[in-house]
Amino acid sequence: MNSRLPSCVRLRLLEFLIQSARQLQVRPIVKYSALSLFSDRFCPALSRFRQSNDMESWLLHPLRESNLQLFSLVSIWISSKIHDSQPLSVKSLKLLGDKMIKEQHFTTRDFLEAEVLLMQVLGFEIGTANIAFKFLEELFVEFEGVARVGQLVNVEASMDIMDLLYEKEETSLLYYSPRNLAASILVATYVVTVPKQKWEFPVLPWVKFVTSCKEEDVLNIVRDILKHIFEPSSSVEELQGSFGTYPLH
Repeated sequence: MNSRLPSCVRLRLLEFLIQSARQLQVRPIVKYSALSLFSDRFCPALSRFRQSNDMESWLLHPLRESNLQLFSLVSIWISSKIHDSQPLSVKSLKLLGDKMIKEQHFTTRDFLEAEVLLMQVLGFEIGTANIAFKFLEELFVEFEGVARVGQLVNVEASMDIMDLLYEKEETSLLYYSPRNLAASILVATYVVTVPKQKWEFPVLPWVKFVTSCKEEDVLNIVRDILKHIFEPSSSVEELQGSFGTYPLH
């Protein structure tokens, strides 16, 4: 496999992680922390690690797609250890791996080895406090506290948006600015899920105030989000036209 993952392989791996998180019924914070560990950090650092490290682990040489599926499951496992008082067991992950990974069978020992390797690739920096979902979760709580319309914003839709942004590498790069992305997802979710007749709150000035994000940056990201979600539907032009109305300005 090339040092840089082909886009089709990358998408299959992220779909595998998201589907695995659904099968394991983990909380959203576990899922998005795992996506951050695997997609935002592990995969970009992997080629550099392989080039600079003499380690000849069979999980890295050769680097098969099935091995990367194992690492994605391990990302969920580590995330569960960080966020859950009763973390997922390696047995539950192995059972899921036996069911979903068709090309190869992994033992419990393989999961343990992959966990150590993943942490080595990350330089043992596995903190997940600085992720978009964490900021978004805090914004939703604050928003519901200051505006009645906050109860109309569909939280599930915001998580669907977060998943969709991983579809393309150019939109997944938005995750490298987690605070700006969280603010933009809240605004995009407001525009998409709150009925127009209920638009009574100046959401963009409020987001700018509580996050210190630049208004122009947020608007640009919101446009990118809507374009990715609705293209080639004409809905994107209609929604982008809403930027000139009171709720956003």
